[in-house]
Amino acid sequence: MRKNLGFRLRSAVAATVLMTGIAVPALQAETLADAMAYGYENSGLLDQNRALLRAADEDVAQAVGALMPVLNWQAQAQFDYPESPFANISVGNKNLTANLFLSASLTLYDGGLTRYGIDSQKETVLATRFGLLQIEQQVLLAIVQAYMDVLQSYELVNVREANVRLITQELRAARDRFEVGEVTRTDVAQAEAQLAGARSDLAFEQGALVRAIEAFKAAVGREPRNLQPVAVANIRQSVAEAKSIALQSHPALLQAQHQVSAAEINILRAQAAMNPTVSLTARAGVDEVFDQVATLGVQVTGPIYQGGRLSSQVRQFIAYRDAARGDLLTTARQIEQNVGNAYSYLDASKARLDASDRQVRAATVAFEGVREEATLGARTTLDVLDAEQELLDARTNQISAQIEEVLASYSLLATMGLLTAQALSLNVQIYDPTAYYNLVDDAPTVTSEQGRALDRVLQAIGD
Repeated sequence: MRKNLGFRLRSAVAATVLMTGIAVPALQAETLADAMAYGYENSGLLDQNRALLRAADEDVAQAVGALMPVLNWQAQAQFDYPESPFANISVGNKNLTANLFLSASLTLYDGGLTRYGIDSQKETVLATRFGLLQIEQQVLLAIVQAYMDVLQSYELVNVREANVRLITQELRAARDRFEVGEVTRTDVAQAEAQLAGARSDLAFEQGALVRAIEAFKAAVGREPRNLQPVAVANIRQSVAEAKSIALQSHPALLQAQHQVSAAEINILRAQAAMNPTVSLTARAGVDEVFDQVATLGVQVTGPIYQGGRLSSQVRQFIAYRDAARGDLLTTARQIEQNVGNAYSYLDASKARLDASDRQVRAATVAFEGVREEATLGARTTLDVLDAEQELLDARTNQISAQIEEVLASYSLLATMGLLTAQALSLNVQIYDPTAYYNLVDDAPTVTSEQGRALDRVLQAIGD
């Protein structure tokens, strides 16, 4: 039965469209890796979070910009009327004043406030990168789930169709035997009732197949294409080894670690806000009589009293740090639990599949025996129908166990932090989260060569 999972989905789609009357062309084969690769490259959720990462990169650029010189210009023109605005005003009795100035300032010292701000934003960027990796795992796991749901739905449709055909044969045989007086009308009615129930179950599974295909389209971004069999993910680690890997590489844990680091730096940043700031200032221009004006000076500012606001911010960031540490501890424990649960689920799935294989073999022998005995008059039609139902239940359990084993293996990879495009070696262009950061980390201006390169990158992303 496990080989039966290597089905041709075009038959599934054909069975589905029989209800809609739409013709379906032949489709190329598609593996789980193909589906994950396509979903990775066409995921709106990944695009959304990549854009959020780029926004976080820009926070670093803005923090770096605070260390650079600030240049501004100012132009002003003003008309002054010496007389009342209600009097007769002529051009000759109004005065025109105008000036143009350029100003510059550069922070020389701020107690580390700006530098801590840069470091904090860098930690936030790293946390956001691992958050993106966690989203990637969720996207790929959803694709695995959708892929296996289509496989399972198609197999169940096949089983239900075979069941309908078999009961139809049993009903035909019961009617023939009723005509010659070998069975009663009750036997025929029992077969008719069983057939009606089988047709109802078939209609339900056909509807489930349609819904599974829709879920696949939502997860992957296109309709399934002749899906191929899926092997259980190759996992050689023990439970302890899997937990160790997860605690070292799971993106959710690494994200939490960087969030703690950012919170700790923010405490230092809040404390630095109490220090004085030293700035170099310069101003040059022409006034209303076209005299040249130029000034150069040093400005020192610092807080004296702000109603306890700065002290409150320090305490607030300490509280945020403590909360981030608590989240880190909770995340680590949750990851360990998830790995243990996933391993248990995988072991249970393997045991269930082994038991269901034996159940199918035994139920097949029993059904064939009961049906043969029925032809000799030693069994009733109800006995045959009951044996057929037991075989149907066994096959259904076997299909579910096969699907669950595959899902459990990929879920275990996700709990270990290994369900990523790079770890799975998918045939895709791996998204580089550092590429955009390296273009903006030194805060380039729009007129620089690097700024123009950024414009081209953003245009390409938009297209």
